[in-house]
Amino acid sequence: MLRSRTVVFDLGEVLVSSTGVLPRLAAEIGVTVDELSPAYWSGRLAYDLGADAEEYWTGVLAALGRDPEPELVATLTELDSVKWSTLPPASADLLAHLRGRGERLGVLSNAPGPLAAAVRAARWAADIPHLVFSADVALAKPDPAIYAHADTVYGTEPGEVVFFDDKPENVEAARAHGWDAHVWPGPQAALEILGG
Repeated sequence: MLRSRTVVFDLGEVLVSSTGVLPRLAAEIGVTVDELSPAYWSGRLAYDLGADAEEYWTGVLAALGRDPEPELVATLTELDSVKWSTLPPASADLLAHLRGRGERLGVLSNAPGPLAAAVRAARWAADIPHLVFSADVALAKPDPAIYAHADTVYGTEPGEVVFFDDKPENVEAARAHGWDAHVWPGPQAALEILGG
């Protein structure tokens, strides 16, 4: 019996763009996006691998010359999680279309614990049982081990997965693992890659 493929998406800059996230966080802190970006991304890998939210945001705020006030840290943690887990209409439509034609769907994202929890609580994720987040497994793309772990979660062999990610190094690692991986081309072009 022929097994169906599983179509797997990264979250950040694939299903959700940072243009809906960083401006809101910057406004909350009282800085520009250009000022926030280096501080935001410099410690993100450790956060994605499971570091504590308070530790991460304290570092971000310190880099921006701000005190880590507990209320601000809590607000930033929640905002970051809510914004990254809120799908824009184009992504929601793409997932609905793929589900409607019977595709098995998955998510594989470098994401911290609070964001992973927010995605799992989001309505759109209820129909995607295969969610793999770096913070949950202490592995991050492009580590080859995370793709093998994802196959275990998805119940797939490498040749049964089509994967979209915005970072070429993550795509190359996925291809080396045996996945049919693509640098994210946008919803419409992704649909064409998947056969309309």
